[in-house]
Amino acid sequence: MVKAYGVTPIRALIVEDNRDICANISAYLEKHNYILDFAYDGISAMHLALANPYDVIVLDLMLPGMNGLCFCQKLREEAAVETPVLMLTARDTLNDKLKGFEAGADDYLVKPFALQELHVRLQALHKRSLGKKDKLLTVGDLTLNRSTLIVQRAGQSIDLSPVSMKLLQRLMEESPYVVARDTLETLLWADDLPEGDALRSHMYKLRKLIDKPFNKPLIHTIHRVGYRLAEE
Repeated sequence: MVKAYGVTPIRALIVEDNRDICANISAYLEKHNYILDFAYDGISAMHLALANPYDVIVLDLMLPGMNGLCFCQKLREEAAVETPVLMLTARDTLNDKLKGFEAGADDYLVKPFALQELHVRLQALHKRSLGKKDKLLTVGDLTLNRSTLIVQRAGQSIDLSPVSMKLLQRLMEESPYVVARDTLETLLWADDLPEGDALRSHMYKLRKLIDKPFNKPLIHTIHRVGYRLAEE
């Protein structure tokens, strides 16, 4: 799906071997600004979960290759991945739910379920996880501490003006997605835009500090659209 500018989507991994259920989830959640990946067995799911920074994982219990309980335990204990997990299963006894939570699940939804409830539960999980996340933004070897406003790249401290700090923080928060020009202009000047291409000038100054002294650029111009900050 195409990301709506200025709105950060929720990136979710759906681990479910029933293709019809996957299709229904996809049709519903993609309308609500989710980016979805699907895995139909536990082993494929583990590869995806370790390779991608998901915001939430929807996990069926009965899976080929590796069942949901085993997947969740390995994710937590061996890989130390803290991505919120919502278990989705037909097993509805208290004992089944307790086993799921003991394996590391954060929530439990019993089949059959309403897609609207799934959406609301995933939003709640995502919101709680954001509150727990460290204040440190990281893209490649670039870090920004949102509490102290200390910026470092490859261990070197970088001093930024307030305007450059605003731009960098927004670009890092949205990374690796594109941030539209008008979104950045509104961030800096609201409705009182200066004459000329002031944004371009500020982005040039930011690049001189963030990219020029280092081997690989992180800030990329998307012609006539905006800017993105990401490792290529």
